[in-house]
Amino acid sequence: MRELYPKNGRVILHVDMNSFYASVEMAYDSTLRGKPLAIAGNPKERKGIIVTCSYEARKFGVKTTMPLWEAKKLCPNLIVRRPNFDRYRAASQEMFAILRQFSDWVEPVSIDEGYVDITDCFELGSPVHIAKMIQKRIMEQLNLPCSIGIAPNKFLAKMASDMKKPMGITILRKRDVPRQLWPLPVVEMHGIGKKTAEKLNTIQVFTIQDLAKANELQLRNLLGINGIRLKERANGNDSRKVDPNAVNEFKSVGNSITLPMDLTNQKELLETLRKLAEKVSIRLKHKKMVSFNIAIMIRYKNRKTITRSRKLPTPIFTKEEIFAASKRLFLEHWNLNAVRLLGVTAQELLEKTASSEQLNLFNYEEKAKLEPLIDTVKHLQDKYGKNIITKGIDVTEEQKLFSTEKDTSFNKDFLYNRED
Repeated sequence: MRELYPKNGRVILHVDMNSFYASVEMAYDSTLRGKPLAIAGNPKERKGIIVTCSYEARKFGVKTTMPLWEAKKLCPNLIVRRPNFDRYRAASQEMFAILRQFSDWVEPVSIDEGYVDITDCFELGSPVHIAKMIQKRIMEQLNLPCSIGIAPNKFLAKMASDMKKPMGITILRKRDVPRQLWPLPVVEMHGIGKKTAEKLNTIQVFTIQDLAKANELQLRNLLGINGIRLKERANGNDSRKVDPNAVNEFKSVGNSITLPMDLTNQKELLETLRKLAEKVSIRLKHKKMVSFNIAIMIRYKNRKTITRSRKLPTPIFTKEEIFAASKRLFLEHWNLNAVRLLGVTAQELLEKTASSEQLNLFNYEEKAKLEPLIDTVKHLQDKYGKNIITKGIDVTEEQKLFSTEKDTSFNKDFLYNRED
């Protein structure tokens, strides 16, 4: 089958689980299969937003992020289930375990999607045959549907997986780009959201073809270096490799909460911030990261939302430090109006072992004693990889981490289970 693989290029799959949360619930409870199903938060806590829904519900016009009351108006027989993140995390881990049966080069990008580099897997069959085997195995073992894109790079593989849902397999080559991608509205291109599309519209970029042929100076002035990167993608170019270690890269860690009622009481709001700071701290410790930047989000009763952040002179990770930083930001920027949602995020993360630590009169001798050990560990990590030796985590912290309320942020925490 080697002749079906490129001599110099790559063959990359993008595996995208179809309506993942709803599909997991159907696999768990077969009586839900074939019925209009939505996964949403608790309406009593005003989190009645559709997280995902079955294809049967989509036929009625139900969509992700739609308010629950509106969805029920469109589909009176809609079945609603609250999210069960332990269940989804377990299904995700099993799905990625199946992908690793076909290739070592698997890069998770969220709880329900990932890239697989199968360039050297020609002994297993053609790319289409491998995609069909993956799709069949996930369905047979987990009872979950997925769509798969096959392409020479990650961007095209992602675009391909979106073309046929559910249970589709799509090949997208570079030579297909002018015919299949260029006619599409620019907002449908992976990596471009509504706001970016609106900015591009101001320089007469309305389709992916317009972006592919756009003036680079205009793009740079409008979007910075990202504008040039997007033009490259619009022409079908993407040099990013599938990186199994990318899952260890964390850009930010945050938690937010929609309040049961609009609050104006400063003491209650600060107590909520303190709890959020503790959750962020526990997750930072679990990931062995520190933060150089703390951000807060405030959403008011009228849904107006502000985010404010501040760079820090030294890295922090404790709940006390995170709370102090977020409290300062909150008191500076809260306009005293009723608050609907609060969020705390640690940004500009760095591995704790890589962050510099000031030595003072109280700890320099202790740190000096550890230098030989640190040098040995660094040598082993350089030779065998960063994960060969890592610091442990307190059992108490581990228990706290998984006893906290689950959020709906799409991060890579799902890769960590209670037995890590």
